[in-house]
Amino acid sequence: MKIWVDADACPVVIKEILYRAAERTAVPLILVANQPLRTPNSEVISTLQVPRGFDVADDEIVKRLDPGDLVITSDIPLAAEVIDKGGHALSPRGELHTTENIRARLNMRDFLDTMRASGVDTGGPPALSQRDRQAFANNLDRFLTKHAGSRGTS
Repeated sequence: MKIWVDADACPVVIKEILYRAAERTAVPLILVANQPLRTPNSEVISTLQVPRGFDVADDEIVKRLDPGDLVITSDIPLAAEVIDKGGHALSPRGELHTTENIRARLNMRDFLDTMRASGVDTGGPPALSQRDRQAFANNLDRFLTKHAGSRGTS
């Protein structure tokens, strides 16, 4: 099992939680971005720089993903592709996307996209809160305990 991160939009605090979890569990962590990233010196943490372009990082993640891998992303269409390929998707806010909930989330995203295209200001997501960070850390821990046999906390 590996953890893939859609790193261009992933908050720094979430990356830090992921670094600690990868070190603790020895699960490979790969951050995919279209710009160079600084990461801790580690045998289990690596980066993959992809060319700039629409969905280039997403496409690379899906291409390299193995069934059972975990992808950290707030991109709902990417999460849907990950699930379709047998992977797992967790948002930086701690929401685990599943086969049961991803279609509803895609529909809501498409609805909001349509609203924005017609000129309605739907606003953006709120800033990442302490509660969001805790939800992410807790759900990551639960996932790793179940799928990678980790112990401890993030």
